Amino acid sequence: MSETATAFVPGHITGFFSPHPHEDPLRAGSRGAGLTLADGVETSVEPAPETSVSLNGRDTKIEPVVRVLDAFDASMRVRCETPLPIGAGFGVSGAAALGAVLAANDAVGLARSENELVGAAHAAEVESGTGLGDVVAQARGGVPIRVEPGAPGYGELDGVPAAGRIEYLALGELSTADVLAGDTSKLSEAGERALAGLRANPTLPELLARSRTFADEAGLLTDDLRDVLDAAESPASMAMLGETAFAIGDGLSEAGYDASVTRIHPGGATLNP
Repeated sequence: MSETATAFVPGHITGFFSPHPHEDPLRAGSRGAGLTLADGVETSVEPAPETSVSLNGRDTKIEPVVRVLDAFDASMRVRCETPLPIGAGFGVSGAAALGAVLAANDAVGLARSENELVGAAHAAEVESGTGLGDVVAQARGGVPIRVEPGAPGYGELDGVPAAGRIEYLALGELSTADVLAGDTSKLSEAGERALAGLRANPTLPELLARSRTFADEAGLLTDDLRDVLDAAESPASMAMLGETAFAIGDGLSEAGYDASVTRIHPGGATLNP
């Protein structure tokens, strides 16, 4: 126990999903698939009289962070740093919540297991309305497939064995809460079809192809984003939920876009030495 600690949590792009609400936030979640990124969120904590949060040096409120620390009666000064765009489909709020509770567990000796900490962060994000599957995917890393919804002990994960370069281009924000508050029946049906197809052929190109079909069928593509995806020189799709394109390899830069470059992150969330 050192009183201060830092954790790294990879960013996460969801390619497709189907929401599965439940009155128990540990059982709520989503089925679907995506990939984790070497670009992520580094979160440092230290004990404080009351919890406060900063993101890239600016004081802010990230509700899942406050909720997950409150769940363990841990008051911390939380500092998050990330190169990822905010509100654009990269799982920043989930990464911040998971990083904060992993670091707090180390800093003040909460003595909780990984599954307890991941479950608490997942529940905090579900209750905040900011995501349904990012936390469990970020805890695993790689290219996770969410076979069954929910936190560890309830959900089930598989994955696509893949690595490599990923490009992304953020055009704007979308509200996860607003999308999930509407009629999600068409979205859910499209997500279940995409999941069945990927499980039958668990490859990275299949993930991108199924993700693009999902974005079309769910009616989430904007005209600007559709133009980017149509121009991409390699398989590309939309990050859920954000007005963001992502592609395998150099498909966006080869098409002339000033895309950010990262890689699939091989592992999940970790404490820094």
